[in-house]
Amino acid sequence: MLYLKTLIIVVQLLSALGVIGLVLLQHGKGADMGAAFGSGASGSLFGATGSANFLSRTTAILAAVFFATTLALTYIGAYHSKPSAGVLGSAPVSAPAPAASVPGNASAAVAASAASAPGQDVPK
Repeated sequence: MLYLKTLIIVVQLLSALGVIGLVLLQHGKGADMGAAFGSGASGSLFGATGSANFLSRTTAILAAVFFATTLALTYIGAYHSKPSAGVLGSAPVSAPAPAASVPGNASAAVAASAASAPGQDVPK
């Protein structure tokens, strides 16, 4: 489980860095006017508008990967495994100890019940 969590954290970190880099590479809305007047964008690798489409699609894919890894980390972090009950399948139940084991000793039974009464351990 630790390896899976580490892998998801690495993928989330890489996707976050990719989204940051791609957002910084994209042009703003005002940069389109410069391309319209021949700033050399038409001769680029992706064409006049190809780079904007490629960058925006890649940003959307990396954002979806980041969102999915965040949900996966939330699910893994909220998951708590149940403690094993052992070979028998049930936890052992402890029986309460008898208050007085000797039937003729009534004063010991009264003292034991008085000592176990609630509020007796609070100093006055």
